[in-house]
Order: sequence, then structure tokens, then C-alpha cells
Amino acid sequence: MRDVAALAGVSLKTVSRVVNREPGVSAELATRVTRAAEQLDYRPNLTASNLRRADQRTGTIGLLVEDVANEFFASIHRGVEEVARQRGVAVIAASLDRDPALERDLVSAFASRRVDGLILAPTASEQGYLTNELRNGWPIVCIDRQTRGVDTDAVVTDNRPAAAAGVTHLLAHGHRRIAFIGGQSTLATEQARYAGFADAMALAGVVVPSRHVHHGAQDSAEARDAALAMLSGPESPTAIFSGQNLITMGVVRALRELGLAQRVALVGFDDFVLADLLEPAITVMAQDARAIGHLAGDLLFRRMADPALATGTHVVPSRLVIRGSGEIRPA
Repeated sequence: MRDVAALAGVSLKTVSRVVNREPGVSAELATRVTRAAEQLDYRPNLTASNLRRADQRTGTIGLLVEDVANEFFASIHRGVEEVARQRGVAVIAASLDRDPALERDLVSAFASRRVDGLILAPTASEQGYLTNELRNGWPIVCIDRQTRGVDTDAVVTDNRPAAAAGVTHLLAHGHRRIAFIGGQSTLATEQARYAGFADAMALAGVVVPSRHVHHGAQDSAEARDAALAMLSGPESPTAIFSGQNLITMGVVRALRELGLAQRVALVGFDDFVLADLLEPAITVMAQDARAIGHLAGDLLFRRMADPALATGTHVVPSRLVIRGSGEIRPA
């Protein structure tokens, strides 16, 4: 900074004000400082700057999700990023890989790095380990799932009623043998979506045999295997409701392998790229992941500004996107 000040012919304080975008510097002086900084390839030391700030802010927030490569979480990341960018804040993201121990380790690592706040998609069955962080005033907002054991803001989808709506759509097209293929049964989202499936089937007076329910598919390959087993068994389902986008992809592969893509109906929870270009195109209950990210980001910055705000759970509704696969009628 001293070199920049000398080259620009200004005081060190003027350089500091320009670098930190503080008021009180004329346009002419700001231009001189900026040109000198560019000429010298000067970059501010954010770590040293943060140590001097009264509020100890680092200009970063953390985002921990199940898998940053999953389209759903990538869209949430984009929503959070858009909110943070408006405030000049960087987003640091990492994947939890459905590992409760990794969740605790990464939360601790982010806290040690003094990120200003955290947005978390919980994987562990409970989050009591966050008690000290919350007591110390660290702002935390949860997405996709609510925390257990501690009280935080949460932004979630209407999982249960949305799943029920998707299954009701299949029932309305004449199906009674409807199967459910879902993911990790310990996750609250999986439990809620299966509950919505069960609600709709019970309301229609349909008893679902256990062989038409599969929990625990970890990826599209396991979902494919589960679908192949169901579709090859006795009284195979005429329709399938899948609980997550990767599972839907696995079901699509199984239907194509068996030549049943035009005969067995499919509604998936979560949209995914190219779902509208398949044959038939895939009907989905689409979550608004970007809106979830926007709302979570807004809540986090509000809590950073006022830690005394009351916590709450905010629901972002899903919508049925009709494309063809969910409208196939039973033979």
C-alpha cells in the first residue's frame, strides 16, 4: 500500500479508503490510486484487513451440501452466490457425501476459518454439535432439511404434499400398482416424500405391497437395479414415483433396458437437465432450487445483521411439470 501511495502521490489513508471502497475520496484521486494499484499489480491482503476490522468479518460465507455436483444443490449454490455477490461476499462450498462425521469436521473447519455465516444441508441425524457455535453467535441457516437438537432458520421444500401431488397425478391416470423408489431412509426429505406417497395411496384406498417400495438407493445405478427387480417380478408396477433426481435417472435406464419406457408411467421428484428431451419426456415435481438458495442467502445476511431475529422454517413450493412420462395410462 505504501508503494501504491508513493506512485499515486497520495497518503496511505487515501489508498486504504479506495481499496476498502470507503467514502470521502474524490473521483480524480480514486482513479490515480486505481491506476497505480494496477501498474504495481497490487492486491489487498484480506486476512490482514480482517484482523483490523472492528466486526472481525472475513467477507466469506460457507455452504455445505450433500454433493456440489448434484444439479439440485448446484442450483442452490448459484442462488446463494447471487445474493452474496451483491454484498461483495465470497461463497466457499464443500460436499458432505452423506457422511455425518464429515459434516461435523467441515463445520468445524469452516468455523476455524472464521467464515461470517454458514448455510448447511444437514446429513447427520441431529445437529446438537452446533450448540456452541450458535451460542457464540455464529449465524447458521439450514436448507433442504431442518436441524434436530438445535434451533436454526431453515428453508425447505413442501416435500410431503408435493410427493402426494405427484402420486395423485399417477392415480388420476388410472394407476393402482404404483411403486416408490427412494434414497437414504434416515434423511428427513426421504421420509417426508415417502410419507406423501403413502398419504396419496391410502387416500385412494390402495394397499402397497412391500415389494413395490425400495429405500436406500444411493445413486442412479442402485436405483436402476431396484427398478429392474420390481419390473421383472410378479404383478409389476404400472407406474413408479421416484424420490430424487439421480434415482429418476436410474429408473429411466431400467425402463429403457426393458423396453418399457412407453408403457410404465414415471413421475420423479426434482427436475434434471435434458429431462424434457427424453422419449417420453419426464414428468417431475420440480423444486425451485435457485429460490431456495436466494432465500437462504437473504436469511443468513439478515441474521448476520441482527442475531436477535426469531428463527423460522420457510417453505418454497414445488410444482408439477407435465411432460409425458407421468401421463402414460396402464395397459
